Amino acid sequence: MPIATVNPANGETLRTYEAMGEVEIERRLQLAEATFRTYRTTTFGERARLLHRAADLLDEDQQDIARVLTTEMGKPIQQARAEAAKCAKAMRWYADHAEELLADEEPADADVKDSGASRVRVRYRPMGPVLAVMPWNFPLWQVVRFAAPALMAGNVGLLKHASNVPQTALYLEDLFHRAGFTEGCFQTLLIGSAAVDDILRDERVKAATLTGSEPAGRAVASTAGEMVKKTVLELGGSDPFVVMPSADLDRAAKVAVTARVQNTGQSCIAAKRFIVHADVYDAFAERFADGMRALKVGDPLAEDTEVGPLSSEQGLRDLEELVDDAVRGGAQVLCGGERPDGPGWYYAPTVLAGITREMRIHREEAFGPVATLYRAADLDEAVLIANDSPFGLSSNVWTRDEGEVDRFVRDLEAGGVFFNGMTASHPAFPFGGVKRSGYGRELSGHGIREFCNITTVWHGA
Repeated sequence: MPIATVNPANGETLRTYEAMGEVEIERRLQLAEATFRTYRTTTFGERARLLHRAADLLDEDQQDIARVLTTEMGKPIQQARAEAAKCAKAMRWYADHAEELLADEEPADADVKDSGASRVRVRYRPMGPVLAVMPWNFPLWQVVRFAAPALMAGNVGLLKHASNVPQTALYLEDLFHRAGFTEGCFQTLLIGSAAVDDILRDERVKAATLTGSEPAGRAVASTAGEMVKKTVLELGGSDPFVVMPSADLDRAAKVAVTARVQNTGQSCIAAKRFIVHADVYDAFAERFADGMRALKVGDPLAEDTEVGPLSSEQGLRDLEELVDDAVRGGAQVLCGGERPDGPGWYYAPTVLAGITREMRIHREEAFGPVATLYRAADLDEAVLIANDSPFGLSSNVWTRDEGEVDRFVRDLEAGGVFFNGMTASHPAFPFGGVKRSGYGRELSGHGIREFCNITTVWHGA
C-alpha cells in the first residue's frame, strides 16, 4: 500500500511519500536507544512541563490539524476538532497524574518483616523504545493515548502509523519536537507494514503496542512472542447495545444512532449489534431506523455533516459485501443498504433486521454505518446473543433495573459495560478488551504501567 494522502470524499491523491529506507530506519533506532539513556533519568516535573506544552500547541493547531484528519481519512470536521481537543485533555491528565500513578509502593510492614527485610519497595521503571503500530480511524487519539503515558513513564516512542494518514503521523512527530522533547523521544517511521517485523525483532525495541485488525495483531504478537517482548493489543470490536423494557426508549434510540455512526461507524468501540427485548423491539426499531435515516451524509468539511465517507474504497467494498451477504441470507433492510450516487466512498446509514448466525455480519466486524438488529425474548437470551461474538471490547446496556445491572456486569464478556449511555474512553479509566479484541489495557494507571519494569527493591535487615 502506498504511503499517501487520498481524500476519501473524492478519491483524489493529495500527497505521496517515499518509504524510509534501511539507512534512515537504522539512524532512528540508534537515536531512540541513545535518547532513552538520558531521557529515562529526567524527572516527572520535566516530562510534565514538556507534555503540557505539547497540549497547548495542539490546542493552537486544532483547526489546521482537524482539516488534515478530515482530508486524510474522511472524519467529519466537527468530530476531527473534538478528537484534537480530547488528545490535549489526555496529555494534561497524564502530565498531572503520572508521578502519583508511578509512585513507589511499599508492602505491608508484616510482609516486609516476614521476608527478613528492613525495607521493601516496588518501583516502576521505564522499559526503553516502544514500537506503536497505529490505525487510521482515530489518527491522533490512538497515538496520543499511547504516547502520553509512555513519555511520562520515561519511555521513548517509535510510531508506525497507517499508510493513509502520513501527514498526521508527521505532524505528531513535529508536535512533540516543538514542545521541547528531544528528537529521539518520539519518532515517526514512514514505512510499510512489511518493515514492522524486522523493527520488532531489533533488540533495541523493547516492547510494542498495536491497535488495528486481528490479522495485524496476530502478526505482531507472533513476532513479539518469539522475541519474548511485551505487547498490548487493541483489535476489533462488535459491541452489543442491549435495550431492556425499563429503558427510556426515546433516549436509547437517539444515543444508539450516535453510538453506531460516530466516526462514520469506523470505530472499534462503536455499538454494532443492537439486541432488543421483544417487549420493546418494534418501538425501538422504528425510532432507531428513523434516526439513522435522518442523518446528514455529505462533505466531511461541512459543519452540518454527520456521516462522511469511508476511509478507503476497499473499506467500502468490504462493507457492501457484508450487507449483500446478509440480504441474500434473508435480512430485512429497514433503511439504507446502498451507496449514494456521486464521487467518494460513501455508504448510506443502514439498519438490518432478521440477522441469523449464518450471516457473515453476525460474526465479522462491520466497519461503517451499518447496524444489525436482534430480538431477544428475555435477559438470558440477550446475554447469549451479546456474547455470541469472537470479540469482547466493550458493551452498552439500557436498563433501570438494578437486578439486571448486576446480571449484565457479571455475565457480559467485554472489557467494559456502559449503562444507559454509549461507550467512550477517558484517560482516567482503563480501556481494552477480551477474546479476539486483544489483551492488555490502555489509559489510566493500568495503561501507564503496561510498559514499565515493575521492580522489587529489597533491603536486608
